[in-house]
Amino acid sequence: MQALKTAEIVIGPPRHLALLPPLEARCIPWPTPFREGIDILLSHRGRNVVVLASGDPFWFGAGSVLARTLGPDAWQALPGPSCFSLSAAQMGWPLEQTTCLALHAAPFSRLRPHLAPGQRLIVTLRDGSAVAGLAAYLDGAGFGASVLSIQEALGGPRQRRRDLPAHSPMPDDIQHPVCVAFTVAGEGTVVPVVSGRPDALFDNDGQITKRPVRALTLSALAARPGEHLWDIGAGSGSIGIEWLLSHPSLTATAIEPRPDRAERIRANADGLGCDRLQIVTGAAPEALEGLAAPDVVFVGGGLDAALLARLLALPNGTRIVANAVTLETEAVLVAAQAEHGGTLLRAALSSVRAIGPKHGWQAAFPIVQWSHTL
Repeated sequence: MQALKTAEIVIGPPRHLALLPPLEARCIPWPTPFREGIDILLSHRGRNVVVLASGDPFWFGAGSVLARTLGPDAWQALPGPSCFSLSAAQMGWPLEQTTCLALHAAPFSRLRPHLAPGQRLIVTLRDGSAVAGLAAYLDGAGFGASVLSIQEALGGPRQRRRDLPAHSPMPDDIQHPVCVAFTVAGEGTVVPVVSGRPDALFDNDGQITKRPVRALTLSALAARPGEHLWDIGAGSGSIGIEWLLSHPSLTATAIEPRPDRAERIRANADGLGCDRLQIVTGAAPEALEGLAAPDVVFVGGGLDAALLARLLALPNGTRIVANAVTLETEAVLVAAQAEHGGTLLRAALSSVRAIGPKHGWQAAFPIVQWSHTL
């Protein structure tokens, strides 16, 4: 309150301003879209301005955007309890063991990697009507038995909580701000947390790095926090998507020459909560121009002399992993290893198939893999 008493300007959402007592400061509603509010804020640079934001603005809030915009010495934060802390206190949950997600400006598919029975989640939503959308998403994914704790206006005089299973009708009078806490329940398909997820998770036309080879490949790619991947010739996008599922700080660009496959990659990525996957439709090496430099590159097939020359020009420290099935591509990898170093791996895998009333081993095409650090 002391900051408000000395403020010349107070900027915030209308619902926040409506909670304030009479002030001498000029009150300005924060507009939509959010960027326009930044412009208003900057127009008052040099004056004593207070910006109102819910709870802890540095947890899925506006704090980091404002700090980055204003610079290191032009602001002071006075955070309050976050909605996640308030919700966990309502539920009696250990916050360090609870997944917290901001879905007020993100698709519900961001939940997909976290949906496993017994997992606890707290999510923020854009408004009360979004609760029905959340419930429908969970029910459609096979987790409609999850009981949603709908928590409105936490920490304020309008605070209210209602508990309903996701498969039941949702109330139509849910007030913003709202968050929902729930323990996942149901028999929906769970996305494994280790590399080599089931092939059935990825829609494909046959152009897919199959699960055992994908596990070997992701091990060779050896993702580290904060790294960026080029997935060249992405096919179904399975490598890039599994890369992103490994850690939230990872980023990736999928390069795919066929538009129909690029659309399929988009659908696969969005469905598995990896909507941050960048997709470039075009053939390498031409399609690589202008892209942010990668830390790691994967080539799933078709590596030729022109593409190899382009990759060898990347900065020192870049890691390259390339797989080959054909003799022609294998020859390129063998020659590259002889000239530039790195390691070669040959994997021959077999699976069981029926032979009349009995069974036998059917060998798949062997995979040759070159791994190299520039």
